[in-house]
Amino acid sequence: MSMWRPPERIRHDAVGGHWPSAGEAERARLFQSVRVGGLALRQRTWVPAMVPWRATEDGLVTPQVLAWYERFARGRPGAIVVEATGIRDVASGPLLRIGDDRFVAGLSRLVETVRRASAGETRLLIQLIDFLSVRRRPDPQKFFGRFLTITEDHRRALGMPEAPDGEIRARLVSLSDEELRTVLSVREMEALSMGARERITDLELPHIVSLPQTLPPLFAAAAVRAREAGFDGVELHCAHAYTLSSFLSATNTRTDGYGGTRPHRARLPLEVLAAVRQAAGSGFAVGARILAEECIAGGSDVSDAEFFAAGLAAAGIDFISLSRGGKFDDARQPKVGAAVYPYTGPSGYECMPSYYSDARGPFGRNAEPARRVREAVRSAGYATPIVVAGGIHNFQQAESLLEEGAADIVGVARQALADPDWFSKIRAGRGSEVRLCKYTNYCEALDQRHREVTCELWDRDGLDQPGVARSADGKRRLVAPDWNAP
Repeated sequence: MSMWRPPERIRHDAVGGHWPSAGEAERARLFQSVRVGGLALRQRTWVPAMVPWRATEDGLVTPQVLAWYERFARGRPGAIVVEATGIRDVASGPLLRIGDDRFVAGLSRLVETVRRASAGETRLLIQLIDFLSVRRRPDPQKFFGRFLTITEDHRRALGMPEAPDGEIRARLVSLSDEELRTVLSVREMEALSMGARERITDLELPHIVSLPQTLPPLFAAAAVRAREAGFDGVELHCAHAYTLSSFLSATNTRTDGYGGTRPHRARLPLEVLAAVRQAAGSGFAVGARILAEECIAGGSDVSDAEFFAAGLAAAGIDFISLSRGGKFDDARQPKVGAAVYPYTGPSGYECMPSYYSDARGPFGRNAEPARRVREAVRSAGYATPIVVAGGIHNFQQAESLLEEGAADIVGVARQALADPDWFSKIRAGRGSEVRLCKYTNYCEALDQRHREVTCELWDRDGLDQPGVARSADGKRRLVAPDWNAP
């Protein structure tokens, strides 16, 4: 399933630009310290959460997970945010989990690994996530034979009021998609064509109704475990296609005081923040990742993000990290047997734009929205640090974002994957040695297929060297080659 691209398909290549000398880098804003609540970062560089697909099926830390974060830590960024980590103790494939005390030991090893590899320079946070059920796109025969609940509406639409269920199911199997749209409800048609997906507005489901009661203690317990494991803080995942983001969304029409108006949509994330803060205690950073824009029809825009960011700042949040897009609403249809992926539609492109783009290009698309959000927070009287990310790959871009007031901290994701030593090379005055990301989204394609994420710029290098850990298929190395710093 390919990612959507703008129809203009204008090619934009990443360029290194001016790389600073070691002396210039030392004086640059990018390499100055910044406080995130009670936490001090040695520099204003940040590796946002990226899912590498290296945990066990039970959500446990593996040697491959440790190696992934160790390699980033050796580049010594100001902070690393560990991948989206599930707060519930439920099966979710090879994604990290923190929904039970048994996960703490492995996460502690992860913290120790990063501390050792960065010589204590890099602060480590973990992103906490909740998500609702998303089912794979079913085979039509199975959907009509087993999954669909036959109702009187179906009988009426088919003109078969007395027919037994078996005859109704057989008839449905024979219909074209166009005919099915006259018989099935919108949600039933979606379940057939995309896979069934829960929404926070499914108030006929008791567990959806009770989300405002169940989520704050779940996030709080996860934060306590994170602190016990040694993390410096947590990032509440309030972005993209997941539960807390869905509460913030303009598409949230809940009528129970947790949807509709902006204050009602912000209510649950604020209650989660309060619960986490109370449980985790002082001296532990608590931030959130939110969307500057949802980039979908009828979705939240920058003015919403300004409101939410100011509200979070007023509630005492320690940092706000901004992303954009990445929604289920406009995702492409998956193949039968696959699950819908929220980064395949236009909003997904806004989250991870590739080198084929429109006239705006893929680099820094979130900069102007981030500037507006930061300005709204400052106008409200708060100095909460704002983290911006999105296509940032050279020193000039990063420094300009700080100079122009678009952000206080610069997030580098795909570029850090392409070259985990980006930070150290620039700081040492050796920026010309940086391996620049090509923004082909090779890594995103691996993520979409739930395969170990690597970079095409290095994953075939030195495969025959002793000790090189390889992917499950044996064709790719799992971490970037070493940089022999002078």
